[in-house]
Amino acid sequence: MDVLCGVIMGSDSDLPVMSEASKTLENFGIPHEVTIVSAHRTPERLRHYATTAKERGLRVIIAGAGGAAHLPGMVAAMTTLPVVGVPVKTSALSGVDSLHSIVQMPKGVPVATVAIGNATNAGILAARILAAAPGEFADRLTQKLDKYAKDQETQVLHKAKQLESIGWRQYLTREGAPKSNTVM
Repeated sequence: MDVLCGVIMGSDSDLPVMSEASKTLENFGIPHEVTIVSAHRTPERLRHYATTAKERGLRVIIAGAGGAAHLPGMVAAMTTLPVVGVPVKTSALSGVDSLHSIVQMPKGVPVATVAIGNATNAGILAARILAAAPGEFADRLTQKLDKYAKDQETQVLHKAKQLESIGWRQYLTREGAPKSNTVM
C-alpha cells in the first residue's frame, strides 16, 4: 500500500516526541513516511514537500515543531491536505510558544492542533481522518479505532474498580501507581 501519511518535524531533536505519532500510525497499520523538513533552514525542501504531498499519495500530514513552530502552518499554506500540528516542548517556554504559533493560524489556513507533545493524539487524529474515506482500508481502520476506544474504556473501568476496591491511599502507594501531572 502507498504511503498515506507524512510525519515531519523541524529538527531531529523533535524525533523523541514525533516518534509517538509514528508508533501510533504503525499500530493502526497506516503506511507513512518520517523525515525532517525545517521551515527556516530548508525552505525549498519545505515547499517541495508540501506542494508534492498530494500527488505522491499522502492524505494527511502530521507536522511537529518547537519554538517559533512555523512548520505546520507553512505546510498548511502550501497544500490542501489536512495538517495536524504537534507543538513540541521547548526549554524556554515549555512549549506554550509552540502551541500558540501553531494554533493561531489565519482564516483559510487551518491546522488541527493537539496538546503540547501529544503526538499520539496526532496519530489517532490522522487515523480518524483516513477512516472517513470510503473503501476497505477505511473500514478496517474504523474497526481498529473502535477497538482502540473499547480497550481504553476497559482499562479505565479496571482502574476504577481497583481504586474503589482498595481505596485511594493504597491505590497511590501500590507499585505502578500514577504520579501527579498537576502543576502546583
